[in-house]
Amino acid sequence: MNLKMNKWLWLAAQVFLLAAGSTSFAADRKIYVANEDAGTLSVIDGASLTTVRNIAVGQGAHNVQSAPDGKRVWVTNNGLPPSAAGSAPHKGMTKAEHGDMSATGEVWAIDTATDEVVAKVQVGKHPAHVVLTNDGSYALVTNGGDNTVSVVDTATLKVVDTIPTGAFPHGIRVSPDGKQAYVANLKGGTVSVIDIESRKELTQIAVGKGPAQVGFTPDGRFAFVSLSQENRVAVMDPVGRKVVHTIVVGATPIQLFATPDSRFLMVANQGTRKAPGKTVSVIDLSNFEHIKTIGTGSGAHGVAIGADGRYAYVSNVYANSVTVIDIQTGKAVKTLAVGRSPNGITVAP
Repeated sequence: MNLKMNKWLWLAAQVFLLAAGSTSFAADRKIYVANEDAGTLSVIDGASLTTVRNIAVGQGAHNVQSAPDGKRVWVTNNGLPPSAAGSAPHKGMTKAEHGDMSATGEVWAIDTATDEVVAKVQVGKHPAHVVLTNDGSYALVTNGGDNTVSVVDTATLKVVDTIPTGAFPHGIRVSPDGKQAYVANLKGGTVSVIDIESRKELTQIAVGKGPAQVGFTPDGRFAFVSLSQENRVAVMDPVGRKVVHTIVVGATPIQLFATPDSRFLMVANQGTRKAPGKTVSVIDLSNFEHIKTIGTGSGAHGVAIGADGRYAYVSNVYANSVTVIDIQTGKAVKTLAVGRSPNGITVAP
């Protein structure tokens, strides 16, 4: 890389560091982390940035997502506590995919006021990720074991529909306008586009190898998918439903999250157990350049950003920890111990 390019990237990084410089921040209320090998959710207090509780939530707790109003969080699991399970839970996508599981899984709801489990709903085989529709009426659960998405009515706590997808659906996110859900089909090399109102798959976008998680900019201009087997992120045009850019990041990128101002994308690079990744890549969305790498713990997997954009929270699947990143400075400011094999992470407003 020549001197001119080095200088340009340095300047771009300074823009990232100063992006929130004049913003007044309020503490995030709670951060929840799904600990897969422990079968627990760790609860982090947003004001003190300390782990305050661990909640038993079933075998292989993989992903967790807050409802829009913050009153509940939802977690996917395989239904039984680890002590009663007949097979070991998968260990953080070390081979860029989950292990085979055939048992029907569940999604559980936790009341964030009490941190108690208040509901359990049976879904499909080997549930991976869960998201809520923008109005909170439905939870959408990807079932990697049967290539479907379960639609759960959050009021009646019943599955009201099942939507076929591509092979081994994994990460899922809802578009900012609430009309569509994008699903990363880990073994299919595609992203399914689901119409939420009709509960139908509209199309599949060919994206590349090992799509693990999807995301959107809050302004709706771009969608993204991590390509865990290519060490890249694909940028999609949600209108044209096609890939418009690919960006090289770290080894085995898994989860990604755009900043609230839609200016930057943060990508967790997990690597493998033998060669763990320990970074988050920062992408400038004005030009799709990789402008900064921020150090984390071993096996950076999940990433979530608070609504005001002050902190990013990264789960480190091999280190059993969460790294807190100050987005203003672009530096890790704290490391918190959580449960074994932390994967999904979410901020409850």
